[in-house]
Amino acid sequence: MQRPDPNSFDRYFNIAEKGMARGNHRFYVNYLFDGIDFKGKTMLDIGGGDGMLSFYAACSGAEKVICLEPEVAGSTTGVNAAFQRTISLLGEKNVQLLPRRLQEYDPGDGTFDILLLHASINHLDEDACIGLARDREAQRSYDQLFGKLSSLARPGAKLIIVDCARRNLFGDLRLNNPFLPTIEWHKHQSPQLWARHLAQAGFNNPIIRWHSFNTLRSAGRLLLGNSVAAYCLTSSFCLTMEKRREASAGSLAHAG
Repeated sequence: MQRPDPNSFDRYFNIAEKGMARGNHRFYVNYLFDGIDFKGKTMLDIGGGDGMLSFYAACSGAEKVICLEPEVAGSTTGVNAAFQRTISLLGEKNVQLLPRRLQEYDPGDGTFDILLLHASINHLDEDACIGLARDREAQRSYDQLFGKLSSLARPGAKLIIVDCARRNLFGDLRLNNPFLPTIEWHKHQSPQLWARHLAQAGFNNPIIRWHSFNTLRSAGRLLLGNSVAAYCLTSSFCLTMEKRREASAGSLAHAG
């Protein structure tokens, strides 16, 4: 089992926080992965971009991390180059970047302890996401996607979803949000709606947390980490759920 190396954490944060205020990313990942034990675990990072959160998991002791990023295939965004540069700087060999969408990914018989969708759940099928609340075809699309997600999760696996909710003060006023000026609010959904659909796919115990600005640290989370403040700011949330554990044969026999 790989154990966290304090030196690799230092190298990781030197890379992750390059060009930003020191400590912001460290505070964010501690918040994002609060209560998550990576040691000896496997993680699937869906739509993981250049893999910075995948590398955090590896530095935290994860045994294997797969980062799915479809833009790598034929991409000119520099994602693959950034990923390879981070590997060379960190020396982490247990992180793999694959140019696949969730729909195309085949792990064989593999399953994961942790599944992460960071700003990617709405991109699994953008057209379906727009009409998900009412359109039955859209719901069927996400039912299939979440069924695939469930099949990749071990019983008890942690699911972490980060995104923006559909409703925002600026969007409702038809104004550009000064914090997220390019966001297309109609291409997002509320965490409550995601949780309901994921429950049908075998995930339970939903916990919704609302983001504040990382620069404000814990005081910001305390004062602004609620749905009302989030609605007035960025509507950013973190939804965590667990893959439902199958009842044991003994408990089923007892129930009968």
